Amino acid sequence: MKRIHYSLFVLLCAVTLTACQNQPKHIVSVTTEAIPVDESADGIQDGAYLAHLEPVKAQLEQEMNEPLGYAPEALWVGAPECPMLNWASDALWEAAKQAYDGQVDFAVVNMGGMRCSWPAGPISRGNVFELMPFDNRLVVLTLSGKDVLDLCQAFADYGGQGVAGLRMTAVDGKLGDVTIGGKAVNPKASYHIATSDYLSGGADHMEPLKNYTEYWNSELLIRELYIEAVRQQDTIRAAIDGRMNLL
Repeated sequence: MKRIHYSLFVLLCAVTLTACQNQPKHIVSVTTEAIPVDESADGIQDGAYLAHLEPVKAQLEQEMNEPLGYAPEALWVGAPECPMLNWASDALWEAAKQAYDGQVDFAVVNMGGMRCSWPAGPISRGNVFELMPFDNRLVVLTLSGKDVLDLCQAFADYGGQGVAGLRMTAVDGKLGDVTIGGKAVNPKASYHIATSDYLSGGADHMEPLKNYTEYWNSELLIRELYIEAVRQQDTIRAAIDGRMNLL
């Protein structure tokens, strides 16, 4: 009889513990504190760690301040067309034509990807990192002419983007003439577009780019291509030439 009572006691304890363990947890209170990250935190710096990082910091600053070229005039960013977008798209197009084993009809860069302007004067490696801080890679997409026209309509709707090898006109948001290599776009033809792997997914209002039939990834960082372009050009020039003519 005692053995039965003991077994029943053990069973009740197990059921009770299991029930306690299965109780849902919930937050009963939250306490927050704002810690400013400014000169007020200088007093708690780890001096030994800072000393350890100093050689790395000095080397990095030297690399970032390395002059690569010179811009006689500022390259600014603005819509619907600007010197920086034209330079960036031209440089990407030229790099794609060298890297891709085939024809590259035009190039596309996004206005939102241009994260700074360049003032007139020396252009350093750091300037290029500021312009393109992302690890985006050069890709070449194959699109139908119809999708190219849809892409240009998206440019008109957005208010402009960066293109090289392509010229377009839109009036009051309605797409007009679109030419590639001086010829009107054929909706039934195929075209090869140099752009970034980021934009190939239709980002930044470029949904038609997702309709590619072929995809080639160079694995080349666009930032490194821009660094090499500045170094090779030495004198950086870019001007508005009417390639993105939105009226």
